[in-house]
Amino acid sequence: MVVDAMDSLPDWVIPILAEIAVLVEEDQPPEEKRAGVLRLGLYRGVPRTSHYGRRPGTLPDTITLYRIPILAVCELPEDVAPRVRKVLVHEVGHALGIGEDELRALGWH
Repeated sequence: MVVDAMDSLPDWVIPILAEIAVLVEEDQPPEEKRAGVLRLGLYRGVPRTSHYGRRPGTLPDTITLYRIPILAVCELPEDVAPRVRKVLVHEVGHALGIGEDELRALGWH
């Protein structure tokens, strides 16, 4: 589903994703669960608005999708693939420097 979601993105996103490691983990970090935070995905890195490429020797930015929380918010099996895409687009938005409020306004929250 993640590969299909990545393949469905516009061509101009491909160079951005080429520099980001997209990961799938079973669940969100335990400290977030204990705090009552429901996180479906997470972008770690420096947004494209803040730099002009990775410095040599640094690890790539990452987008992590959390499988169990994504499944938890889906009522039907057919809801999962669209939700995976929505979470991926949301995290790509962060990689582009778009904040939570603007992503909400755009309908990608």
